[in-house]
Amino acid sequence: MPTSRLNPAPGYPRPALAALALALGLAGASHSAIAAMGPGPDAPPPQVPHGQQPGAQVPEGTPQIPGEPRQAPIPPRPPAPPRPGEPGVPEAPEMPGIPGVPGIPGIPGTPGVPGQPGARAPSGVRVDIADFSVVELRGKGLHNARTTALGPNRQGGGIVIDDDGLILTIGYLIIETEQIEVLGRKGERIPAAMIAYDNDTGLGLVRAAAPLNVPPVALADSADVKVSDPVLVVGFDGVAPAYVVSRRPYTGSWEYLMNDALYTAPATTGWSGAALLNNQGRLVGIGSQLVPDALGASRSLPGNMFVPVDALKPILDDLVAKGRRDGDARPWLGVNVQDLKGKLLVTRVAEDGPAQRSGIAEGDIIVGLAGNPLKDSADFYTRLWKTGRAGVKVNLDVVKGVAVQQVAVDTMDRADYLRPPAMY
Repeated sequence: MPTSRLNPAPGYPRPALAALALALGLAGASHSAIAAMGPGPDAPPPQVPHGQQPGAQVPEGTPQIPGEPRQAPIPPRPPAPPRPGEPGVPEAPEMPGIPGVPGIPGIPGTPGVPGQPGARAPSGVRVDIADFSVVELRGKGLHNARTTALGPNRQGGGIVIDDDGLILTIGYLIIETEQIEVLGRKGERIPAAMIAYDNDTGLGLVRAAAPLNVPPVALADSADVKVSDPVLVVGFDGVAPAYVVSRRPYTGSWEYLMNDALYTAPATTGWSGAALLNNQGRLVGIGSQLVPDALGASRSLPGNMFVPVDALKPILDDLVAKGRRDGDARPWLGVNVQDLKGKLLVTRVAEDGPAQRSGIAEGDIIVGLAGNPLKDSADFYTRLWKTGRAGVKVNLDVVKGVAVQQVAVDTMDRADYLRPPAMY
């Protein structure tokens, strides 16, 4: 009997694998992953959309285009820096409320993360990402893609969620592609096709064209995840232990808002499309972003943001059957904005998108919607989406130069803006 996407077969031996990896790695999360993040933010607000828009702090030199995620380059792993307690390194106090979080200052770490170089399981057992239902995805962007900031080559993780080759991932890896491949257990390249993308959550689905020989993951209830829970981050480049350090909204500069995002630390490099697994080996989140503020804006701590799997459950059947969620699409403007104390600086506009066609340009400042002032970008997005479905005309109060102008924008469905993937 085929295994259900939502209820994999009983007896699936994931808890043992998860317990093994946690035992191997939780004593020493990857300090080198944090060191590999590179320089600090290149522009406020503090966020690093690894595939989506500005305001995001991605390693310097990464191109960025409005309206789309962009894939931050995966930096090489440098040698791990000296750990607290070693000669010349002062011992820092534990982080309040997050006892024993490895890889955070004050918590000594040990090398050997499962699935990464140097990792060894007891009795010679090798831990492979496929044992956790994760595969590597590679994509080639369309030559005329509007999301050129993603680059021509995509690479990230995919999470097998049924036994018919259905793979869950983060959408910016697969949108506007002409080719997608899945790397099998032995390195074989298996063709795959994008079957769905959901702009609201940022999630996407692909289907492999041949059997993967990879067991599907069971979906947990991400609502049950608590701060301080130990987790595994399983990306295309290996397995790393981490802790959930906060749950809070994530606001992206590209008209994106995830109200109950999961934040983990220490940071890991292979975050895009990575599986976030609980101590039962069940999926609680999908890797989306690298962030410098996993604990919140008041305290700097590099980490990763995950889309909670509960955001997928109500729309999964629609995505599989129709390629998109049921219901009206949200209105989309095609702007990237940066919060400036209730005013929103336009940092990018999507070429030939609704905002650009209405005369909004980079450097303009949005100060109101329908004559009402704004609190921040999250408030702006929420009120924008309440104005009606995609196609609704909205009136923005925009500072151009020294004058405030009212600009009418005919919104659209972002799915209609993106180029469809190539079909062969």
